[in-house]
Amino acid sequence: MKIAAIDIGSNAARLLINEVKEPKKGKPEFIKLNLLRIPFRLGFDVFAYGEIGAERKKMVINSMKVFAQLMEIYGVEHYRACATSAMRDAKNGKEIIDLVKQESGIQIEIISGDEEATLIYENHVAEGLDKNFGYLYIDVGGGSTELTYYENGKMKYEHSFNIGTIRLINNLVTKENWEELKTEIKTKIVSKKPMVAIGSGGNINKIFSLSKTKDGKSLSLNMLKTFYKDLKDLTVEERMAKYRLREDRADVLVPALEIFNKVLSWTEISQIFVPKISVADGLIHSIYDNLKKNK
Repeated sequence: MKIAAIDIGSNAARLLINEVKEPKKGKPEFIKLNLLRIPFRLGFDVFAYGEIGAERKKMVINSMKVFAQLMEIYGVEHYRACATSAMRDAKNGKEIIDLVKQESGIQIEIISGDEEATLIYENHVAEGLDKNFGYLYIDVGGGSTELTYYENGKMKYEHSFNIGTIRLINNLVTKENWEELKTEIKTKIVSKKPMVAIGSGGNINKIFSLSKTKDGKSLSLNMLKTFYKDLKDLTVEERMAKYRLREDRADVLVPALEIFNKVLSWTEISQIFVPKISVADGLIHSIYDNLKKNK
């Protein structure tokens, strides 16, 4: 069975195509066939001007045509296309969704921040981990940050905050936004168990690879603070040269680290695991789970 997920975020859009192999015994195997990322950077238009500009609108429509052709070439049987924070906030979001449907046949759904948090949780990472700990999923995007807390095999808390990397670059995150995040953490994410963080999103994945940490090992909060201190004093061009980063990663890495560092400090979590999961991976799992339920 071939399943595709399209995640249209505030910084980039991703098309993920998986083949699901179902053994007679045991869990299904999800094999990645292709992952295509296009940096639309919708948040730069939306968070500053309230709508998606003509150039980025054309980019979205043309990219969705390519995504549709790729899904056809791979023989994708089921897909879901979801847009998050930037498209949610865009005045012309519905107009663009209608145009995409007409031009490519792809139906985009705008999902809430809380549903975005749930999709990260759909990756089921914490289910295989030690039940003596509580697990906080932290997903940092261009327009929002999703927190999901998981303990004793159950989701205990989920919330989306309008604090994202592109909003921070545009000085659109207020002191009140930070206070809301801190208060929620201090009052809602409390446990007698020690807590561990699970990070997702392109920025934490990039920091993980730059750190040369082995897969399965955690990053320390101290290491994230060191990266933040080093990167924030460099220009975008200097970051690109020193760490071999693309421009659309070099500018958002520092605000992403600021968010991760604050969340970890406020929760008093010292370690974060980076299993390289994403909203797109969660979408694939949720599509598969729903197909199994409806059989």
